[in-house]
Amino acid sequence: MIIDIQQASWERGDKHVLRDINWQVRPNEHWCLLGLNGSGKTTLLNMINGYIWPTSGQISVLGNKFGEYDLRELRKSIGWVSTSLQQKLYGSETATRIVLSGKFATIGLYDHTDEEDLEQALKLLTDLGCAYLAERTYDTMSQGEKQRVLIARALMAKPKLLILDEPCTGLDIFAREQLLSMVQKVATDGPTIIYVTHHVEEILPCFNQTLLIKQGEVFAAGQTNEVLTTERMSRFFDVPVEIERRDGRNWLFVKETESLWNSN
Repeated sequence: MIIDIQQASWERGDKHVLRDINWQVRPNEHWCLLGLNGSGKTTLLNMINGYIWPTSGQISVLGNKFGEYDLRELRKSIGWVSTSLQQKLYGSETATRIVLSGKFATIGLYDHTDEEDLEQALKLLTDLGCAYLAERTYDTMSQGEKQRVLIARALMAKPKLLILDEPCTGLDIFAREQLLSMVQKVATDGPTIIYVTHHVEEILPCFNQTLLIKQGEVFAAGQTNEVLTTERMSRFFDVPVEIERRDGRNWLFVKETESLWNSN
C-alpha cells in the first residue's frame, strides 16, 4: 500500500480541520485530490509527509506505519512540489544546482555530487523539456519553467511517491497545458503521483482515481469517471454544475450563475 489512512482526524483547538479520513492508495494508481480552498487538502498533505501528527487514527506511507519509522528517512522517498517550496529556494541558484539539491532534499546544494549525479540532473531537465534552463538562474525563469525545474528536483531522489500541490497556480492557459502534458509523461513510467488541485479540468487521463475532500471530510473517493458526475459535483460545490468529458478530460460548467452568487 502506498498510502493507508484509517480514521485519521486532526484538530486545531476545538476545531476539526480533518475528520475521520479513510483513504488508501495502491500501487499503479495515480490520484487527484480535489477540494476548494480551506477544505483541508494542505493539512492532509502535511500529515502524509509526517510534518503534523493525526490527533486520532493511523497513517502508513510506503508501508511504514507512523510511530514505528523514522519520518525523516520516509521523506527521502517522497517528492513534494509546492508553491511554498518555490518561495524558499535561492534565486541565484542555477537550474542544475536546484535539481541536484533534490538528491539531498536540501534548500541549496551543500553536499558532494559526482559526474553520475550531474548526468542524471541534466537528463531530468532534458526529459522535462527544459534542458535550455540548465545554467539559468532561478530568478530569471517564468512560473512554468520554475515548476518544471521543481518537478525535476523532486524526481532527482527517485521517489516512490510524488506529490504535486497545485502546480499550475499562476500559469496562463498555454503554460498550464504544457505542464500538464509533462505530468502525463511522468505518470507513464514514474512514481505514484498525488495531484492536488481545485480545478476539475486539470484532472488528466492518467489520474484514474479521485478523492474529493470537503470541509475536512472525504466527500467521495474512487474511479475518476465514477466520482466526477454532474449530480455528485453539483452537491460537492453546492451549486448546479455540468461535467462534460472531452478527449479523456473532464470540464466543469456552472449551469446557473445566479445560484453561484447566492451560495456566496
